[in-house]
Amino acid sequence: MRSLKIGVLAALISATSFSALAKDFLNVSYDPTRELYENYNKEFGAYWKKTTGQEINFKQSHGGSGKQARSVIDGLDADVVTLALAADIDAIAENTNLLPKDWQKKFPNNSTPYTSTIVFLVHKGNPKGIKDWGDLVKPDVGIITPNPKTSGGARWNYLAAWAWAKHQPGGNDAKAQEFVRKIYKNTKVLDSGARGATTTFAERGIGDVLLAWENEAHLAIREQPGKFEIITPSLSILAEPPVAIVEKNAQKDGNLNIAKAYLNYLYSPAGQTIAASNFYRPRNAAVLAKYKSVFKPLKLVTIDKEFGGWTKVQKQHFDNGGVFDQIVKANSTK
Repeated sequence: MRSLKIGVLAALISATSFSALAKDFLNVSYDPTRELYENYNKEFGAYWKKTTGQEINFKQSHGGSGKQARSVIDGLDADVVTLALAADIDAIAENTNLLPKDWQKKFPNNSTPYTSTIVFLVHKGNPKGIKDWGDLVKPDVGIITPNPKTSGGARWNYLAAWAWAKHQPGGNDAKAQEFVRKIYKNTKVLDSGARGATTTFAERGIGDVLLAWENEAHLAIREQPGKFEIITPSLSILAEPPVAIVEKNAQKDGNLNIAKAYLNYLYSPAGQTIAASNFYRPRNAAVLAKYKSVFKPLKLVTIDKEFGGWTKVQKQHFDNGGVFDQIVKANSTK
């Protein structure tokens, strides 16, 4: 990967004058990154103050990724967005003049400093014997997953299930759609975001399996030890949560240099270590190697190769009248 050059960043900072007054700075993010950015903001804030003498008052906004994008479009004054999928930042670029349409070219790895994937969280002992995607459509299995209309994580869940079905012997799009229909037929609650779905499963005790971001599953185990276990399916999807500067807002607020440094620092060894310690897969190979016992290897498909990219996927599957709406309609009549 193209790593952050701290020296270059330091030179940029030293060439810029900074007010001694503390600056308000808003990161609009999606549900499962609360802990990640609470930790990261402390680290980056200390680095920034040491480097520039300036304090930052960090503000965080979290919710379903699609809803968060809509909030920025509707006027939420984000300096940066750190959302669940590229389609949501594309929507901001397409519906406003807040950031350029080529925003993914601004940072390494298509502006995705860390990755994740989709796993299953089940109750300790795995009473329903869930081992892979095919087990989820058994009639006695209750599934918890968020709503793809509002949650980026839910869209990754949906696509991972679709890809698994299509990769089975004789698999095709028609069979994949029928398989995903059965997934939603077994779904007990469609929360608006990934964190809400985790709460429904882990705290309210509803359902037999949670389709979860890998980091959410690990957090649930850390917070409630002995209650759950993670099942890693035979195939999942490479989830790439991207980041972007909301340039018009950051410039207006005098935060453009902070925003650039804030997102660049995610690629530094310190930023990558914070991502890994919060159960996101770091891009930095050396940091990833230190966490090899946490992140199990598995076969991962990509959104581009498997589905033709987010623009195509969003229109085909998640826009009004798309495949997901068709699935919901079919389940309501069966």
